[in-house]
Amino acid sequence: MASSMMVSTAAPVSCSAPAQASMIAPFTGLKSTSAFPVTRKRNDLSTLPSNGGKVQCMKVWPTSGLKKFETLSYLPTLTEEELAKEVDYLLRSGWVPCLEFDNVGFVSRENHRSPGYYDGRYWTMWKLPMFGCTDSAQVLKELAECKKEYPNAFVRIIGFDNKRQVQCISFIARKPAGY
Repeated sequence: MASSMMVSTAAPVSCSAPAQASMIAPFTGLKSTSAFPVTRKRNDLSTLPSNGGKVQCMKVWPTSGLKKFETLSYLPTLTEEELAKEVDYLLRSGWVPCLEFDNVGFVSRENHRSPGYYDGRYWTMWKLPMFGCTDSAQVLKELAECKKEYPNAFVRIIGFDNKRQVQCISFIARKPAGY
């Protein structure tokens, strides 16, 4: 096959042959760049985004002592009413609520260093998922029981979509003292 692709420079090739009439022309590179818009770089810094001159007010999150977890974890601890509203949203979306708890509360890499492996990814499920749950009060009652049984554990509420078979929402409902 390679020998049929080679062309001798001594023998001229005629493009009028019927076998070559249906061949596609070889790629010859990109066309002229005149059709593309021209980007001009400026040294003028006044066009850059600005935070209104409040650079001194910008602060990063401290790396020690204030671990952040999942959705809503940057907010202050949610009250019972706020938790009820989140669970109502979960139920209105058609998701199945479930509670999980863990004593550590965050992922780490202590037992193994391979890619994709993390300790603490999976938390222990509190009872079974609450299939058929229609009221946020039922979920908050289970949350209270879980907090009573495991007073030093992190507890999170999860919403599963049983049609798509995925977890759609997850947030920390309780953090132990000191977090």
